[in-house]
Amino acid sequence: MKPLKELKLDILNHVYDEKLLDIYVDPQQLDYQRQRYVQALDQFEALYGDQDVTIFSAPGRSEVGGNHTDHQHGEVLAASINLDCIAIVACDEQNVIKVVSDDFDIDPIDLKDLEIKDEEEGTSEALIRGVAARLKALGYKVGGFKAYMTSDVLVGAGLSSSAAFEVTIGTILSGLYNDMEISPVLIAQMGQYAENVYFKKPSGLMDQMASSVGAIIHIDFNDIEHPAIEKIDVDFSQFKHSLCIVDTKGSHANLTDDYAAIPQEMKAVAAYFGKEYLNEVSEEEFYTHLNTIREQTNDRAILRAMHWFEENKRVQQEVEALKNNQFDRFKETVEASGNSSYKFLQNIYSNHDIEHQSVSLALALSERILNHKGVCRVHGGGFAGTIQAFVPDEIVATYKEEMERYFGKGSCHILKIRKYGGIKVI
Repeated sequence: MKPLKELKLDILNHVYDEKLLDIYVDPQQLDYQRQRYVQALDQFEALYGDQDVTIFSAPGRSEVGGNHTDHQHGEVLAASINLDCIAIVACDEQNVIKVVSDDFDIDPIDLKDLEIKDEEEGTSEALIRGVAARLKALGYKVGGFKAYMTSDVLVGAGLSSSAAFEVTIGTILSGLYNDMEISPVLIAQMGQYAENVYFKKPSGLMDQMASSVGAIIHIDFNDIEHPAIEKIDVDFSQFKHSLCIVDTKGSHANLTDDYAAIPQEMKAVAAYFGKEYLNEVSEEEFYTHLNTIREQTNDRAILRAMHWFEENKRVQQEVEALKNNQFDRFKETVEASGNSSYKFLQNIYSNHDIEHQSVSLALALSERILNHKGVCRVHGGGFAGTIQAFVPDEIVATYKEEMERYFGKGSCHILKIRKYGGIKVI
């Protein structure tokens, strides 16, 4: 821990520029990050007074490969990004966790009472209580702290702001009371536990794992209780590409049935074989019985299953391409994933509302602007929302300008893949 005022002066005097650049990758972000950290320190001081503090950080994440594979216990490739949640933290001997997150004043969590509270369902209080409860149940130390947290992880863009929040809480408790010795994998699992059991949202593990572990990770959900996790040891900056997320401004209203139909139809194919998930079905057997499956399900279910089988292979191909520094091959596979999502998975627009195709339009415009120099695909669940593009750094400013001409100022977010997950910054 360091005195708050001393820390603020050091940041303003560029003492931590090298560390900030290492975390956020982009030199153009240094001014922004210095100001952001100082403003966060000011907010902490206004709330709690001048104290010795520690700063923690946990990033948002982006799905890079594996579109709609995880719910069938398939494989995904995910990356942490240089948008994050930061926390200015001081220990509290009262055994209470008190967090103010941006403008949201979260109720204090008394660590003597970590039981599930039904009235906290869907709240930040549930996430904090759940992480602390799981940590304590596993035999780790828990203790009180005061924190001011601020996040620039985009809400509603599929970058997982909630996972960054959960991982930040777990990383704080690891740093303050457990010498930063709790593994990133366990912190991710604690975040998922809090979200499933206390927050009462049946989420998977991909979001928390990508945020906590950092960099690019390959996850195989074949054994859903013990997913296989591989961190891909690659310096993404060497490829001189940026990850761009474009908000197409499409409405998510009335899309629940469209989202639900994807796992339902994939499960209907699996059910033909007496299985619950597609990962239990042999691809060879699927094609052998394809005509009979068509009769019992429908053609779209067949196409979506075909996407699933091939998408798992593409994740493996992307992993191998990155390991071998074959970035052109990686981009080809990302493009193939996007084409499969469009043609076979069919999650680019809702066939109940064919007049609104913002994702389709964004992909078409991206291909025109990129002109084979970069690649693009749907990002996340689809039907509305965001697309993803890997854009060469030398044309990223042009890409941003052009896309924002169509979708509005601030719609294109230029990101870098960050090599750290949840960390103690200072």
